[in-house]
This record gives sequence, structure tokens and C-alpha cells, in this order.
Amino acid sequence: MKILTFDLEEWFHIMDNEYLSNVEIWDSFEYRLEKNLDRILKYLNSKNLKATFFCLGWIADKYPELIRKINEKGHEIGSHSFSHKLAYKQNKKDFENDLERSIKILEDLTGKKVTSYRAPGFSIKEENIWVFELLTKYGIEKDSSIFPARRAHGGLEKFEYSEPFMIDVDGLKIKEFPVNVFKIFNKKIVYTGGGYFRIMPYFFTKIFSKKSDYVMTYFHPRDFDKNQPILNELSLYRRFKSYVGLKGSFKKFKKYIHDFHFIDLCSADKKIDWNLKKIINYKNIK
Repeated sequence: MKILTFDLEEWFHIMDNEYLSNVEIWDSFEYRLEKNLDRILKYLNSKNLKATFFCLGWIADKYPELIRKINEKGHEIGSHSFSHKLAYKQNKKDFENDLERSIKILEDLTGKKVTSYRAPGFSIKEENIWVFELLTKYGIEKDSSIFPARRAHGGLEKFEYSEPFMIDVDGLKIKEFPVNVFKIFNKKIVYTGGGYFRIMPYFFTKIFSKKSDYVMTYFHPRDFDKNQPILNELSLYRRFKSYVGLKGSFKKFKKYIHDFHFIDLCSADKKIDWNLKKIINYKNIK
């Protein structure tokens, strides 16, 4: 099972930087999302493929026509928060307000219930597992926020489950679709999204994907934008992760789509017999 998802963000929505986390300055940046999104949608349409788009509420508020366009093409729309803030840097009240705001604007634009969610930067840690309490409160049925490996922001390094499972939240259930990992000598390798996909030689991406029964991809429109401006505010490490491999990334992406069969999150949900899946109490996700 290979799942195709995108996080709908602008090129400047990069984590690990206090300056860029300030929503007030975002309007001062160049707008590049529409042309990057159009290229993706055009390609998916040519292949008759459907994907899940985890959309920022801020994008929906500023550019509602983009959300309508994705919806009209038949793709699933989920929430990626409103303001792209790391979940573990928010208290419960702020997180809830942000979540509610994002869901409302997406539902108003599409006329459909939002049932899928992904935290910005996969920012779920042991200390903010309470996020799942609020996801159930607002009707989220499918989540893809767990990153079972070491990560600069978020990540559950010791969590060993990297395939779909059920999260029990006081009797309510969330279907979890974590990022998948490939183990080599007990080392977890992530290769299916963002900078990991761009950095990894395609030879290895293809081998790892062939050997994996479950693959969760996560791409961003900026992953394929070789002409995007370079942000001087980034650290050397983050600059490397954000810009390496951009030149050939869309060609690599098209090859990946050609070599494997991908489906959206909604279709994957229907294919899984959840009665056979592991159930983990949310308080035990560590």
C-alpha cells in the first residue's frame, strides 16, 4: 500500500526558525504556491491519480480558489493546522483554537467534513500526546502525524510502530497512518518525503519502497520548485535540507509515480481491515 499525500504550504513555511514562524510577515513574501500546485495537479490528472492534501488554514484564508481547485479535482482535503505552528510549542487552548479555525475554513470552502489531519512538522512528542484528545473532539478520524524516528522537530524516536494502527482515546478511535521507516542494521531510514526524498538517491528509494508493504509519502509544492528564493535566516543545516536536490526533484517524483501504484488516504482507509490492526492507548504512545 503506497499512499500519496501533500502538505499544502508556501515556500517560506519552513520550521525551526522563529523569524519565519511569525504569521504577520508572511504577506511580505513572494507568492509561488499556485504555479507549483498547478504543475502537481496537472500531472496527477494526467495519471488519473488522487492524493490527500493536508492544507494550511492560512492558505485557505488567503487563496480560497486553490482549495476549491483541489476539491474540484476530486482530491481529499485534510487539515494541516491554520498557522503552521509546531504543536508541542502550543498549549491546549492555542492548539484547539488553531485546529478549530483550520477545520472550519476548509469545510466552509468544500462543503465537506474534514476527517484527516497532519501536524505541522510531524510535531508530536511524548509531552503533547494530548493532541489526540482534541483531534477526536473535532471529528478527526484519520491522522498522519506520528514520525517514529529521530527528527529535528517532533518525532517519537523510540516508538517502533511504523504501519497503520488504531489510537484509543478514552474509547474513541483514530486511525493512525504514521510515516514509514526502513530499518538497516536497526537504524531507521526515512525516505518518502520532503528533504529525505530529495536527498536519497532514487536507486535506494525504489529498493526500500519495493520491500515495504506500507509507504506514506509527504511532499510539499516547494519540494519541486528549483527557482524558489533562498532564505538567509535559515541555519546551514536547515538550508541544506530545504534546498538540496530541488533541480531534479520533480523528475524523480514522476519516476516514483511511474514505478509504483499510489492511492489517497481515503482509499487506503477503505482497503484496511481495521479489526485486524493493533490498538494502542494514546497515553502509551512514547
